[in-house]
Amino acid sequence: MAKEPIPTAKGVERLVEALRVLPGVGPRSAQRMAYYLLQHDRAGADLLAQAMAAALARVRHCARCNNFTEDEVCSLCRSSRRDPSLLCVVETPADLAMVEQTLSYSGMYFVLMGRLSPLDGVGARDIGLDRLLARASDGEVQEVILATNFTNEGEATAHYIAEMLRARKIKASRIARGVPLGGELEYVDVGTISQAILDRRGL
Repeated sequence: MAKEPIPTAKGVERLVEALRVLPGVGPRSAQRMAYYLLQHDRAGADLLAQAMAAALARVRHCARCNNFTEDEVCSLCRSSRRDPSLLCVVETPADLAMVEQTLSYSGMYFVLMGRLSPLDGVGARDIGLDRLLARASDGEVQEVILATNFTNEGEATAHYIAEMLRARKIKASRIARGVPLGGELEYVDVGTISQAILDRRGL
């Protein structure tokens, strides 16, 4: 005799499905989170909901570096302490944060918000390479540092951008392989990233 499904409130089901959009969260983990929030921390759940709604309403992409900000141009891009002649290209805001933690880089950034991945249908337009090219050609940038991850997709993205820049006679360099092959900046220690930035090589 087939077991009848355990009855669940529609609201709980929707919450579980919503939590499953998070990376690395499967059905069971999402269910545990949902039950925990509803049973033990409703105030925390309300805070989470408010913060999410506020972020979705206010956070946008910086007009210059494409990172997340609540302003037209982020505070980093507005800073007079940054070197406008250097432009570091990273895949994600998390990668930018990791490079900043090294305290070894004082230039500007461009955040791709992804990487080329033809198998997943992600092409040059999907990661804003036209905006990157316009930014690199603004007359201030003298060197573009490619700090995409050392995955197959990250390497392909770096190569594609390097060729695009070379065609316009813009200097490009690649961070050194102090970052382990297959590694992602978000999970690499600060010392390794710092050395990779300092030991970057021309392309």
